Amino acid sequence: MRHLTGILAMAAIVVASNILVQFLLLDGLLTWGAFTYPLAFLVTDVMNRVYGAAAARRVVFAGFLVGIACSLVGSQIMLEYGPAVALRIAVASATGFLVAQLLDVAVFDRLRGGAWWRAPLASTLIGSTVDTVLFFTIAFSASVTIFGADADAAVNWAWEAAPLLLVGPEVPLWVTLAMADWAVKLCVALLALVPFRLIVARLAQDVR
Repeated sequence: MRHLTGILAMAAIVVASNILVQFLLLDGLLTWGAFTYPLAFLVTDVMNRVYGAAAARRVVFAGFLVGIACSLVGSQIMLEYGPAVALRIAVASATGFLVAQLLDVAVFDRLRGGAWWRAPLASTLIGSTVDTVLFFTIAFSASVTIFGADADAAVNWAWEAAPLLLVGPEVPLWVTLAMADWAVKLCVALLALVPFRLIVARLAQDVR
């Protein structure tokens, strides 16, 4: 199966990100998972460039299923404050991943005829922004109440007012976490252009 490498790479990134998100950086402003998760867009874009949009979508759905499996496992691991992966977080993660990745595929496919860097950069920037908005809003916003009081109690720490990015006006803490995460995604999107170019060149030779 010629797409197996992409599926395995996506699965590895999803699993690694689910593990590394448990480890905090900068007093909780970021997690190590923030640096691995954006690589999912790199995998999607490489598959899209080399094998086409249909293959990229298959890789996305494989990653989505792996993410669901990770959430199911995490929901069974009990920590002092509750399950390692709460339902609200699992829904936010799955929704953000699937919508953002499929949007990435669509944008990339629309721009594939331009300069080599335009499609991966634009699709990743748009996908990363949508992923960040969906995940942090669903997971932490006080305006989302469909999960019930128990779920709200598990994330109400994120509603506390804190300076935006530690220096700006006071906003709910989750907004700062979202902006920090988004900034990392943007940096990774730029840096990922280099491996994208190299990997695509290598794979293009193999499929000739």
